[in-house]
Amino acid sequence: MKTAGDKSNTAAAQSPLQRGVALFRESLRDSDTDYTRGPIGRALGLLAIPMMLEMSMESIFAVVDIAFVSRLGTDAIATIGITEALISVLYAIAVGLGMGVTAMVSRRIGAGEREAAARVAGQAIWVGAGLSLLIGIPGAFYAADMLRLMGASDGVVETGTGFAAVLLGGSASIIYLFLLNAAFRGAGDASIALRSLVLANSLNIILDPCLIFGLGPFPELGVTGAAWATTIGRSIGVLYQLWHLFDGRGRLRFHFRNLALHPRMMARMLVISAGGISQFLIATSSWIIIMRIVAMYGSTAVAAYTIGLRILEFVWLPSWGLGNAAATLVGQNLGAGQPQRAEQSTWRAARYNTAFQTCIGIFLLTSAPFIAGLFTSDPDVLRIGTDCLRILAIGAPAYAIGMIVTQAINGAGDTGTPTAIHFVGFWLLQIPLAYWLATEMSLEQNGAFWAITIAETFITVLSVIVFRRGRWKRTIA
Repeated sequence: MKTAGDKSNTAAAQSPLQRGVALFRESLRDSDTDYTRGPIGRALGLLAIPMMLEMSMESIFAVVDIAFVSRLGTDAIATIGITEALISVLYAIAVGLGMGVTAMVSRRIGAGEREAAARVAGQAIWVGAGLSLLIGIPGAFYAADMLRLMGASDGVVETGTGFAAVLLGGSASIIYLFLLNAAFRGAGDASIALRSLVLANSLNIILDPCLIFGLGPFPELGVTGAAWATTIGRSIGVLYQLWHLFDGRGRLRFHFRNLALHPRMMARMLVISAGGISQFLIATSSWIIIMRIVAMYGSTAVAAYTIGLRILEFVWLPSWGLGNAAATLVGQNLGAGQPQRAEQSTWRAARYNTAFQTCIGIFLLTSAPFIAGLFTSDPDVLRIGTDCLRILAIGAPAYAIGMIVTQAINGAGDTGTPTAIHFVGFWLLQIPLAYWLATEMSLEQNGAFWAITIAETFITVLSVIVFRRGRWKRTIA
């Protein structure tokens, strides 16, 4: 039988590649690792690898849909772009609630209070049920009116009403996928969150061409088929999450008794989540207005912007996963009474993310025409999409730091401070700057793209200043 010393000597004898492969494999297995002890780099790696892969799975939803729908024409692409801007409000609510869930679960896991952590997940299930009804019913019935409010042309409304109605009507699949994964991440069960999205994505990839083009026995639903494929895939992913949650063997040790209502705990969750929801509503409403400004220059500009955003989502979301890992480490270490370790974990994650996103930014700057050309052959869409990718890629290093630091503050339960920063950066800077650059400076849609880069960089600077002051270490979650 090997002792701990033998294992340590074996690990030391391995090459960096072998250690990396071993860490990768371990990160994908269910384990009961204590992330408040041991080397920070190892703890970050065990959490970050599945979380980054999880976010990659989330981004694949977007890329797969646009890859198939792009064959249906410009109006179909514009439909996805405008609807996604609308759905982004739902994402904001789901992600914001997830912040509260992650902060509360991670804090209690770090403090060794697993029963309390399971009760937090139980309250999240009830909150998700209420929101699903509140958003899904009106979304399904008033989808066309919502598209018109977004400035969609008659052609886009005709093409996209079914797409929007299915996505909004199936909002429960989005809300629960985010909420339950937030609970798993907060507990440190990142591999479960990853597997749920792998399952959901696999089904989406299989069903997309079948339902869009009517392959085999499936009906030809056009762009609406993409919405059905996504909703079905997400729903199966949620069922997998619930099965794993109720089996009672994970870190949360969830049981039916944890579904009992705890008004005080639910109220605390909603207070913390309110800040998260607010900051994402501020951000997403700003992106919606940016989409509205871009729409002033026609469906071609909207299609190009949609393609550009989908590509950028694909490279940004893995970094968001690294930010989720930092948030979990911050919450668990604060729960364990180790604020210094929480801060060190954040800066380590920020360094990793900056290196990663800088490489991505350089790649996008040099290869933008080729990448955009994978999604469209329209010369005007290709030209504008290339400009979009290159302009937004310039700010990649700044985005990298900002998304880690902001997530770390949220992970501590201080969602109010990032909300204030987002308000200044998005509403007071990005929106007016985008309109001014697009119209007064005659940069058209490129003015909106430049405003995004400038505002995101400004938000990063403010976030770093706030993080260094350390107030987040004293937040109660």
